[in-house]
Amino acid sequence: MNSQPTVLFVEDDVVTTAIYQEWLIKEPIEITIVGTGTAALAYLNQTTPNVILLDLGLPDMNGMEILKSVRQQKIHTAVLIITAQNAVEVIVEAMREGAVDFLEKPFTQEQLIVKLHHALQDHQLHQSVESCEKRLKRQKYHNMIGACSQMETVYQIIDNVAPSRATVLIMGESGTGKELCAEAIHLESERQDKPFIAINCGAIQKDLVESELFGHLKGAFTGAMNDRQGAAARADEGTLFLDEIGEMPLDLQTRLLRLMQMGTFKPVGSDHEESVDIRFICATNRDLIAEVLAGQFREDLFYRINVVPMTLPPLRQREFDILLLARIFLYQYVQLEKKNFQRFSPEIENIFLHYEWPGNVRQLQNIIHSLVLLNKGSIVTANMLPEKLLHIRSGKRTQKIAKSTQKTTAIVDFPPILTLKQAEKQAIESAMAFCDGEILKAAKYLEVAQSTLYRKLKQHKISYKRTSS
Repeated sequence: MNSQPTVLFVEDDVVTTAIYQEWLIKEPIEITIVGTGTAALAYLNQTTPNVILLDLGLPDMNGMEILKSVRQQKIHTAVLIITAQNAVEVIVEAMREGAVDFLEKPFTQEQLIVKLHHALQDHQLHQSVESCEKRLKRQKYHNMIGACSQMETVYQIIDNVAPSRATVLIMGESGTGKELCAEAIHLESERQDKPFIAINCGAIQKDLVESELFGHLKGAFTGAMNDRQGAAARADEGTLFLDEIGEMPLDLQTRLLRLMQMGTFKPVGSDHEESVDIRFICATNRDLIAEVLAGQFREDLFYRINVVPMTLPPLRQREFDILLLARIFLYQYVQLEKKNFQRFSPEIENIFLHYEWPGNVRQLQNIIHSLVLLNKGSIVTANMLPEKLLHIRSGKRTQKIAKSTQKTTAIVDFPPILTLKQAEKQAIESAMAFCDGEILKAAKYLEVAQSTLYRKLKQHKISYKRTSS
């Protein structure tokens, strides 16, 4: 597969075309040449090049029509126009129609290469900005809901780790959505069409955990009336999610370690070893390092499951997701219970925003389900809340809530819509801040050349530290 940047060259003069090709022969690009506007439009209906080198003087149409078509169809390409000398009005019109730059005939080989490089870098930067915007606009990732920066970090980790076989350890408080995160990893992996098997090690009687995990034969123990397939066998070729793995008895941790290392196990009561192909995801709300030091968790198993650690943030740290989640849950339960609620009152939204949510997302979901079930009306008001939330309304806390009402609601309800220029500037400023002003590092994060970043910093009037070599 060719990974070189693609350039569409629209020029009807054969001699000129041959000269430009010779000039660009050493450039790491793939050039396609067409001689008419009709051929150019036909090409663009099938393929989107990184850059279009467009001579406006074509035999069958004005090249400006092609430029307008690119803009109207929102084709994501950088257009570099070629025009006659002293064509100021034409150049101005072309730039208004979206051309990134122009070459005025006659021009040199160096001018062509420099302008082409700038056009390719502009295209790359715009692609990076658009990709960044798409990621930042994610409010849902499979069954996970959240648009805050902490959740975007979680989504990016899933994007990166899902295609691999690596074992993932998901940490976080109860109710933060660890199983939903595990499901998302599975659904983003190559095993998405295979089984996703989840067992909660803390919700099963200790003497039954072995049977739940490995299965058993009939008569293996009292009450084993039939052969039973365990989670390990059911998860073959798929994903096995071990929730609350810190609750697993020590004697079973050894057998689990063998399963993870060798891919083999024996059902309870069997002498026959079975082989499986499993991707493991584990989760815990415990401090496993402390458990290891206390002798309650095997150190070798901890290192085996801790290949890719990730932590889900508690709801109290996801301020701008609280109302997003609350409104989605309200809509879901109104539909489910056939009620008439349409929205929350401002007071109850303020309470939601400033409550600590010790039970996290699960607690918020349960409270809203209860509110919908037990009350009637079109607006959910604060007097419908359970007693434990009502104390938030009193004293200085209320003053703090009142001060932040307008800003918080505006952020949740009406996210700002940025122009592409504003988004580009914001992306650059964010990268520079994240990289402490280091140009090279910021350029790598934005996936652009240093020279492009320097030019964009100057264009957007963004100050930066100048370092001496």
